[in-house]
Amino acid sequence: MGATTQLKYGDNSLTLPVRDGTIGPSVMDISKLYAQSGMFTYDPGFTSTASCESQITYIDGDEGTLLYRGYPIDQLAEHGDFLETCYLLLYGDLPTAAQKHDFDYRVTRHTMVHEQMARFFQGFRRDAHPMAVMVASVGALSAFYHDSTDISDPTQRMVASMRMIAKMPTLAAMAYKYTIGQPFIYPKNDLDYTSNFLRMCYAVPCEEYHVNPVLSRALDRIFILHADHEQNASTSTVRLAGSSGANPFACIAAGVACLWGPAHGGANEAALKMLSEIGTVENIPKFVARAKDKNDPFRLMGFGHRVYKNYDPRAKIMQHTCHEVLTEMGIKDDPLLDIAVELERIALHDEYFVEKKLYPNIDFYSGITLKAMGFPTDMFTVLFAVARTVGWIAQWKEMIEDPSQKIGRPRQLYTGAAPRDYIPMSKR
Repeated sequence: MGATTQLKYGDNSLTLPVRDGTIGPSVMDISKLYAQSGMFTYDPGFTSTASCESQITYIDGDEGTLLYRGYPIDQLAEHGDFLETCYLLLYGDLPTAAQKHDFDYRVTRHTMVHEQMARFFQGFRRDAHPMAVMVASVGALSAFYHDSTDISDPTQRMVASMRMIAKMPTLAAMAYKYTIGQPFIYPKNDLDYTSNFLRMCYAVPCEEYHVNPVLSRALDRIFILHADHEQNASTSTVRLAGSSGANPFACIAAGVACLWGPAHGGANEAALKMLSEIGTVENIPKFVARAKDKNDPFRLMGFGHRVYKNYDPRAKIMQHTCHEVLTEMGIKDDPLLDIAVELERIALHDEYFVEKKLYPNIDFYSGITLKAMGFPTDMFTVLFAVARTVGWIAQWKEMIEDPSQKIGRPRQLYTGAAPRDYIPMSKR
């Protein structure tokens, strides 16, 4: 028998199994708690609850560690490319040269979307938020590709996975082009994943578009950094939707909707708006003082993280990428970057920030980088969705193939009215 722990309540006690992971905290198995005690646990936000068993991503917030299938995020971002990371997340190991070539080929040959999707887009207003368009268009894929919605068929699950990874950038570029009134640009099979995406966003039919390799590599690295992040809100949404047996396109659409929330995918946009609000380096002390004032609602966006209690391991990579892009674009004296650099210096040395571990996170730099690459702020979360799709798919696939998985059904602590009888209208 494995390790156990005792739970005492009143005059009673229960013996609960303890399960150990490869690394990280052990868990108390409370799956039979209600049956044995008649009680639920209360855990708002599920911050102390493991909702599943997973082999995909590991985070140690105290140490500032992020691993994809055991590989440190900085090594993958420095030495690999995004599709290699996709293969790793989906299949569990880095691909051989032959496997990588085959995987790249399969993804590339799925980048086009059904031609009727172009007419589908015409139903939106031109000023629609690109994330609104993404939620609808991703969900609509199940109406166009119903030959890959049978989740009990491993082949159909594989085809759906390839389609989602391949078509998401095409839909994202279409959403961008539609909101700025330009014609859609078809994908090109001789370009790599991120180069193809940049071309679909920025090319126009009347002239040739040449992809800048520095920008393509920077975006590829951004996609790697955002590819998965364990059981976050949107990933948990995908798993919960998938637990009902919903088709994969609907599940990913649910993830996109959750990601749209400003507390999740909109953090880099909020950080950029904050830098603009500060305005100049000279104004920084005033805003830092406001951030330290408990009675002032102002918050420094892009600092600290719900999970990472140490330096965000993705932030250092993002900082280097940010400088590369600004240098390539000839942006030497960007006021927002000057503010960002000074804020970072303060956060890493000021006793208040150090004590509270309010270190710069990935959102702090990614907004500046994407702005320099020419993306409007309302596209930032769309790019996040493109990157996170492979993580959602890998987590969904793992959940479907887990024999212990059940339909998600969180419990509650009911604090409403006690039982009462209906009162006729005439007596109210």
